[in-house]
Amino acid sequence: MSYQNIDASLSPAEVKAIKDAFGIVLKKLPFLVNMTPHERKIVFKTGPDSVSFVQNALDAAQDHPSILPGSFSTKGFEKDVDLFTTLTELGTLAESVASQIDDTRLAVGSEAMREATEVYNYVKAAAKTTPGLKPIADQLGERFKGASKKKQPDHPEA
Repeated sequence: MSYQNIDASLSPAEVKAIKDAFGIVLKKLPFLVNMTPHERKIVFKTGPDSVSFVQNALDAAQDHPSILPGSFSTKGFEKDVDLFTTLTELGTLAESVASQIDDTRLAVGSEAMREATEVYNYVKAAAKTTPGLKPIADQLGERFKGASKKKQPDHPEA
């Protein structure tokens, strides 16, 4: 696994800069909407197969404006297609970044869980001879209650 032992950290200033960058993105996209689950269900969907259809329809509208009713705005349609194309590109980039963040979070979380389990096992062993550690061992052990009826393994899957 190429991601084992990720040794990185973010300073509070770096975290703030990243959050500020997301804020800038949102300010640059003030027209973004949030749809309800019902709206998402009933809206006309555009998938990968629809991209060429939409572009071809725009070409047809631009090449043959006389066949369209006066109430149809080819300019408005063109703006929608351009924004759709741009948002698709930005969405792909955002999904890629989100995927990398999530994968890294999972990898680092796994590392942290392995290390925490190691500490838990040391605390459990030391609690037998060191006063004051039993409550800590019990508190740490709460994570595994109900997870399994058998003895807790040395390195449980989190």
